[in-house]
Amino acid sequence: MDAAAVPLPPDEGDATDPAWADDGPGETHHRDRDPAHPDTRELAARFEEEKPGRTLTGPVGTLFTGITVAVALLALRQVFFPLSQGSKYYLVLFLAGVLPTVFLAYPSGVRRRTAERAGPTVLDWVLAVAALVVCLYPVLPFTLGAGGGGYDAFLDRQGLLDPLDVAFGTGLLLLLLEACRRATGWILPAVCLLFLGYGYYGGLLPQSWPVAHAGLDFGQLVDAFYNSDSGFYGTPLDVAATYIVLFTVYGAVLDLSGAGRFFVELSAAAFRRSRTAAGRTAVASGFLLGTVSGSGAATTVSIGAVTWPILRRAGYPAERAGGMLAAAGVGAILSPPTLGAAAFIIAEYLGVSYLQVLGWATVPTVLYYLGILLSVEIDARRSGVRPVVVDTGSAWRLLARFGYHFLSLAVIIVVLALGASAMRAVVIATVLAAALSFLDRRHRLTPARLVAALRDGVRGVLAVSAVCAAAGIITATTTKTGLGPQAAALLVSGAQAISSEPAVVLALTAVLAAVALSLLGLAVPVTASFVIGWVIIGPALLHLGVAAPAAAMFVFYFAVLSEVSPPTALAAVAAAAVTGGRLVPTMWQTLRYALPAYLIPLAFVVTPTGLGLLGIGGPGRIALAGLISALGVAVLAVAAGGWLPGVGPAGVPERLLGAVAGLVLLWLEPLPVAIGVALAALAVTGVYVRRGAGRPSVVESVNPGEDRE
Repeated sequence: MDAAAVPLPPDEGDATDPAWADDGPGETHHRDRDPAHPDTRELAARFEEEKPGRTLTGPVGTLFTGITVAVALLALRQVFFPLSQGSKYYLVLFLAGVLPTVFLAYPSGVRRRTAERAGPTVLDWVLAVAALVVCLYPVLPFTLGAGGGGYDAFLDRQGLLDPLDVAFGTGLLLLLLEACRRATGWILPAVCLLFLGYGYYGGLLPQSWPVAHAGLDFGQLVDAFYNSDSGFYGTPLDVAATYIVLFTVYGAVLDLSGAGRFFVELSAAAFRRSRTAAGRTAVASGFLLGTVSGSGAATTVSIGAVTWPILRRAGYPAERAGGMLAAAGVGAILSPPTLGAAAFIIAEYLGVSYLQVLGWATVPTVLYYLGILLSVEIDARRSGVRPVVVDTGSAWRLLARFGYHFLSLAVIIVVLALGASAMRAVVIATVLAAALSFLDRRHRLTPARLVAALRDGVRGVLAVSAVCAAAGIITATTTKTGLGPQAAALLVSGAQAISSEPAVVLALTAVLAAVALSLLGLAVPVTASFVIGWVIIGPALLHLGVAAPAAAMFVFYFAVLSEVSPPTALAAVAAAAVTGGRLVPTMWQTLRYALPAYLIPLAFVVTPTGLGLLGIGGPGRIALAGLISALGVAVLAVAAGGWLPGVGPAGVPERLLGAVAGLVLLWLEPLPVAIGVALAALAVTGVYVRRGAGRPSVVESVNPGEDRE
């Protein structure tokens, strides 16, 4: 079959096709639809966890830019010159900067047709001013009756809040719930209200119930939210105000410097002469963009805008291509060095460096993309995909000209390895990326563009900050009532009701926890899902002897997988919007590609050997766990795809054997591994026998895009 050389755009009049411009000998660059194009960013915003915000222009836009740049500069100052009053004082100022801007940036949703284009309403301005006042109240230096009096006086009243303190705390509570509603929808505020109701009315429950508690009055709850280290100003907001805001600014700087476009072009150039060039390009683009994105839906749209035309020409059905794009995009949240926001919370909760969290994520990320790549190779043979040559120029020439974009990523790892904090590492990387942008005249970060990067970076953290502050309602209520240990005991007792064998209890608890986390992730954003999962489900895993890193990463992975789990599956919805494919089949294809991400977390929870997948336990354990898990992922990919590369199609019996073998192999103990290897060998033998019986082993005669079952 002849390969089709495809210079982009291949179809005239296709608004989703990229256009490429020749900028010199050997340099062919994507011009109109690179990942930083405004239309691409606008489409991505529709499928983010947060709702689309307003387009602010004129004086309001100038004010918004001024506030967000001030917040960015405050965050940068805190890295090198921390405020003498302490980190909580900084969080008060940070929230006072971001919460009012949420009401300016996100419409109420009452007038859906015009809200995103219209400016802030009178109500929005009133709420913004109210948010500023209630956020700054703890640090106001003047006395208001028995309240006020400055930051130290406010802290001294912890546990004995004045009625004025309760009033301002209640105001902040209501404004945070409204901010979350505007930015993410109704579900998270409803969950917060559910926890609030549990804290207030839990004392009325029959005391024989495991989840009953002594009861808290409203003043005690507000005190826990407003004037404690586990409430609004707890670890989640601390992470948003120190780590996440700096990484979003770094991502904005890289975006404006042309790095996103370079990563996609490099992926296309690297595989342009491969039979499976189209699929490999999509997967590699997702991984490279994920190193700076940290957002599944946004990465899906970015790579889809560029690679969907290539996939279409190769003969991929829209649903299969959409599944591939969504799975590759979600890998952005799992890929070092910029994991999703919850990864920073892991570092804070466990008291470890961010570099350690990156180390824990490395092997699972490799296994995840291994599964996707194997599925790509299988699909290319099973579906009769056409080879496509993408006319992008030489990968080596691209690297020589624009490879400097990798330097800032490398600097993050190097600086972390030298013992510096993640905040200092990302600031240094941001400065380097801004300086290197002057090597490309089209993407120089002039003062105006630098201001835009700071604005976009802070805007990207507005919704996350509101979610993190609101998560304090959940964590403070759980801490005050003791709900975490009680819920953990219920989860474990449910597993023990089925079996008393410790290994079986652990496995059942892990499965129940995975189901619970998946359902939770359908309702709330990833960050909130992780926080809730950690305080409710984390204790159950820890009680059964699971190591803290494994428990935390388990909760993290299943919180992330909400982006590919039906029926919400934001990344799959975004991919379907790009490809025009049917939504439900796209979701199921996404699940098939993302299968390793659902199973690998179980592997590093249910057995001690599984800790090797997190890089824990020495080289021998790491290598053994990695190799066995890679074999399990490969067998599962063959079972899901129905094709053994180099041999031919697998029938239903062989696929069932392969599925069982893959699952058993992930139980990293000697006997299950031996059984898994034997079953895998039996499945492979069955494929060879089927081929010898005269079944076709190639599909050149199959129409392009036709799916062979």
